Amino acid sequence: NASSTLSSTFYLTGVPGYEEFHHWISIPFCLLYLVGVMGNCTILHVIRTDLRLHEPMYYFLAMLSLTDLGMSLSPMITLFRVLWSISREIQFNICVVQMFLIHTFSLTESSVLLAMALDRYVAICHPLRYATILTPKLIIKIGTAALLRSAILMIPPLARLAFLPFCHSHDMICLACADTQFNVLYGLVLTVMLWGLDALGILVSYCFILHSVLRISSREGRLKALNTCTSHICAVLILYVPMIGLSTVHRFAKHSSLLVYILMAHIYLMIPPVLNPIIYSVKTKQIRQGVLHLFLCPKVGSVVR
Repeated sequence: NASSTLSSTFYLTGVPGYEEFHHWISIPFCLLYLVGVMGNCTILHVIRTDLRLHEPMYYFLAMLSLTDLGMSLSPMITLFRVLWSISREIQFNICVVQMFLIHTFSLTESSVLLAMALDRYVAICHPLRYATILTPKLIIKIGTAALLRSAILMIPPLARLAFLPFCHSHDMICLACADTQFNVLYGLVLTVMLWGLDALGILVSYCFILHSVLRISSREGRLKALNTCTSHICAVLILYVPMIGLSTVHRFAKHSSLLVYILMAHIYLMIPPVLNPIIYSVKTKQIRQGVLHLFLCPKVGSVVR
């Protein structure tokens, strides 16, 4: 029943077959998590402290950094408890909360990337109306709607878990001993409808952007307009390519090694938080100047400006 399920304890196997190397495996994971957390905290600090960055584009970038932090921090404690042999047990309710946070933040990141695509569309196609369309009030509404949409959509499949019977085995692989067709179908529909619609919205936005850019007479103007989109395009690829790979392996390569599942899952969770701050720091002049000003010294920042 539901009460016994909620009080269940499961055993996390870590990386099967490589248990003796868990401490060594934890080193690259720890470095990646540190880079991701530090990078996104740096982006948030630069945007908060530099008044010149209090614009719609950077507000959306701050949302992206917050969702990246959520994605990276949600599984971190459990991961290192297992790899450092502190504890391999996890309560069912904690597991559900962790799953809820991971999926909610990843879905929210997709929505934020869609909002950033719309931001680039307005900036390039309607530059004179940019400030009047993307007001702070609208940006707050977009961010709130993205988070609520993701959270609400994740409640049905996770709530249903409380009513599923589980095997006596404490292995986290193949837990349920009942029909899980609802969760499978719901996950497939959610992937197609939510991720698919977000991706379609991003694609349509860039079709309009490309159409407007091609109408710019000067080659320099076209390159300048497209350059403002490169960081966002990279962020989209960084999120969607691992997600598509993980979904493909999960649904169509069920007999693959467990190591493949584990690697794909952690690539999906860690690569966006690690690479997004680096890309935006390199490709976005204002962010790059803010980072140099923060980590080197004010004089170096002023020279770069």
